[in-house]
Amino acid sequence: MNPAGGLQAVLADMDGTLIDSERLWLEVETDVVARLGGTWSEADQQHLVGGSLAIAVAYMVAKTGTDVPEERVGRWMLDGMIELLSTHVPLLPGAKELLCGLREADIPVALVTSSHRALTEPVLDAIGRDLFAVTVVGDEVTHTKPHPEPYLTAAELLGADPARCVAIEDSPNGLTSAQAAGCATVAVPGVLPPPPAPRRTVVGSLQEVDVPFLASLVSSGR
Repeated sequence: MNPAGGLQAVLADMDGTLIDSERLWLEVETDVVARLGGTWSEADQQHLVGGSLAIAVAYMVAKTGTDVPEERVGRWMLDGMIELLSTHVPLLPGAKELLCGLREADIPVALVTSSHRALTEPVLDAIGRDLFAVTVVGDEVTHTKPHPEPYLTAAELLGADPARCVAIEDSPNGLTSAQAAGCATVAVPGVLPPPPAPRRTVVGSLQEVDVPFLASLVSSGR
């Protein structure tokens, strides 16, 4: 019996889902805002979780009232994260095991992230590029999460029906994006607790997720 059932693909977010990067973002955001003469809090970070770099930069500029161009602030953000990720990519528990299990079951995986390509590359190097069939990143789509475009794009690139895909996410923005695209979703609680919703299953961590579990979400339609 095929353990994957009707599951055609898995579409996985990166920050806060596969890697423990939200704490890295908090460190970089705090440093950048201090450089702009302001202060940063966890509440500020929570306001931006799952959003794009452009939204984060605009928020920082408005919060501090700086006259530093947004392009330069964005560069500071990217440079700070690249520096941190170049030395260590902190995988979340169960992430590598799940990805390897999906490869063994011949289920293609797409990485679907709001992060820019420059930040995705060191993560792919650390996790293993061969574990992902395609990547959809924030600076290569017209509309970022919570718009459905990233997940619709990933499914199209894989030749998969979104209704036969399961998306794994940690943020409300990402979950909204995936569900608007028609995917069943698995929510891994991160900085913000995900609210309940149809076709959404909340787990404690990726250690609770395997191929039969993901397949059951497609076959059951929940």
